Order: sequence, then structure tokens, then C-alpha cells
Amino acid sequence: MHRRHFLQGSAAVLALASSGGWAATRTSRNALVMPSAPGVAPAPAAQPVGFAATPPLAPIHASVDRIIAINGCTRPFRAQGPRIEAERIGRKTVVHNYGHGGSGWSLSWGAAEHALRLVRSADADVRELAVIGCGAIGLTTALVAQRAGLRVRIYSREQLPDVRSFYATGVWSPDSRVCTSAEATAAFRTRWEEMARISFRRYQTLLGLPGEPIEWRDGYALSDVPFDQRIASPEAHEPDYPPLERDLLGDLGPHSEPMAAGAHPFPVPFVRRYSQLTFNLSTYARLLMDDFLLAGGELHTRSFDSPRQFADLREKCVINATGYGARALLGDESVIPIRGQTARLIPQPEVTYGLVWRGHNLNVVPRRDGILVQSQGPNDYNNADGAPDRAASEAAVRELARLFA
Repeated sequence: MHRRHFLQGSAAVLALASSGGWAATRTSRNALVMPSAPGVAPAPAAQPVGFAATPPLAPIHASVDRIIAINGCTRPFRAQGPRIEAERIGRKTVVHNYGHGGSGWSLSWGAAEHALRLVRSADADVRELAVIGCGAIGLTTALVAQRAGLRVRIYSREQLPDVRSFYATGVWSPDSRVCTSAEATAAFRTRWEEMARISFRRYQTLLGLPGEPIEWRDGYALSDVPFDQRIASPEAHEPDYPPLERDLLGDLGPHSEPMAAGAHPFPVPFVRRYSQLTFNLSTYARLLMDDFLLAGGELHTRSFDSPRQFADLREKCVINATGYGARALLGDESVIPIRGQTARLIPQPEVTYGLVWRGHNLNVVPRRDGILVQSQGPNDYNNADGAPDRAASEAAVRELARLFA
């Protein structure tokens, strides 16, 4: 309830008490009480019942023999930010929607809206649309276009669960490697903020669904030194990325808060608790695909080696959502691969919190399909090698185990 409503409610109670001839007094707790009759001792004020103690955190069973999957992926980074623009290729209108770095899932709904606007601007009477690519951006864009009344066909060489974005970390990270600080112009910041807010609002409508495709999770940032003290970063050799979320989205979601020693079980001196939007991608990606197919969408397996092959499609308008594949398809060398790798441990439903350990290159996400353990390599930037490195994942899991020894 708004503060104004509380004030109005108190005034109404006081007015009612005065009109009835009752003298209203206030206790030290600022509660309204009626005076007792002469010679009658007032009843003791009822004490509020305390809240139940917060349940203790369940430990993560971190051991290398519990690794059930190791996956590598390639994030399509562009220094200029995502390419969302239209051009004519032959007789087709092609709207590009790729290059979202590590923000593909987080910006997907907003990026889809921006791409669809360009489709409408190019052809206000469009009825059919081709989407090339079936990852986070392609699938979401197809669904947004379908809900806008278009008949949509997806053409993709790979399908779920074999698309790169299926192996993403799966957390709200709308400014993760989305552009460089040098390219974060005022116009870009405005466009990025709109995409992020559109996406955030959409994700709130997906909470509480069967299988929990989207959910809020608490997490704990751990540090061996005060949080305001700089430490070596695994991204030190990469470009400088702007803190867009901090600067422009401060009103979305709760802020982190420090935790006192003894209020947490972690063997580190500095801890902050945060809340984070989590994407359970096994459930969420299939939900998007099911919705698309149930509404009449079509999925065709097809490869494209050149944009000239777009001419073979029946649709006049095409959205190119090929992610890192756009580098080879279009010869777009502005798309830089950033390697990522995750390991999944056997699911632990009792573990409902994430972890970030500063200075130890460790990020943990409690997903429904397993405990996701991520660490960055020293040569991830401009690295298109998606082959899993088991030794790196085992080292990350052993580092995690130190917190629960």
C-alpha cells in the first residue's frame, strides 16, 4: 500500500474514534488503544510472534564425479553492440538481429520488438516472415512476430538442444559484453535500455509456470578483500565494457546487501547477498518452441552458405538471427567470438542459491537441470574454439568444493 493510503487510513480511524466519544491513545508501538474503565488494570499488550528463522543453506556437493555435462559455446560480440538494422538483399528485405554478446537471452524480447518494427517499416502489409536461426534471438523473434499476427517459418541448420545459446549460463545479464565503452553512445544507451526493460517486463510474466522456466534466486557474492578493493579480473585483456545495468536499470530488482560475519556459512570475510533472475533453459527454451509450434509455426532444417540463398525462400521479409554464424554467412568480421564453458553437476533441488567468488574466477547458478559451474579462461576473447576443456571445469569444481570442506 502507498504511504499516502496508510496516512489516510490512520486519519479515518482517529476521526471514527473521536465521533464515537472514545478517547484514543497511543502505545509506545504507535498502536491505537482505548483507555480502560476506572479501577480496571489494562490488559498487557500482546507481543508479536517472531518470524521463523531462515532455513540454513544446503551445501553444494561439489566433486568432479558429479559432473554430468560440460558444454562450450561461442558468444557473438560486436564492439558496436547488436546489429539490428534492415537492408535489401536482392528482392528480399533482410532485418539483421545478431551480435548480442553475452546478453542474448536477457535482451531477446526487446531485440525482437526492435527487429519487428523494422520489418513493419519496410513492408506495412507483410503477412509472412522467415527467421533464420533457432537460438535465443531467433526463437524469441519468431514468437514475437507470430503473436503480432504474422505467419512465421524458422529455417535453421541446428535445432534445440544443439544451438549455441542453449548452453548459456542462464541468468539476467543484459549488459554482458554487449558493446565497448567507446561505443556506448547516448543513442545506443537509449536503445539498449528500451530493449532491456521490454525483456525484463516479459520475464516477470513467465514466473510461476510449470517447470519454473523463469524464477528469482538469491545468491551470495564472496570476497577475500573488501568489495571496494580492486582485484585482478579474467577480463583484464578484453575491451572495457560499460556498466549499463548499474547506470540505467537501478530500479529493476533489489540491490545487494552486506552480510555480517556469523550470518552466513561461507569461510570468507566479506559476503553480500543478491537476488537474480534465472533462466532454466531446458524448460524455457522448450516452452518457447512449444508455443511457437502450437500456434502454427513451422520449423525447417536448412543451411545457408551465402545470403544469395535467401532468394530461394518464399517469404519476402527475412530476419537474420544467426548469432556468431553471421560472421561466416555475411563475412561480418565485426562479430568477435568469445568462448564460454560451463559444467553441470547433478541437480540438487535443495540448493536454491547462486555464488560468485571474486578473485577465484567462479560463478555458480542453481538451475533445475543441475548446478551450473562456470569459470572464464585466460584466452576466451576472440576464441571460436567451442570444444569442452574438462580439466578447466574440474579445476572450477574443486575450487567450489573448498567452500564446503
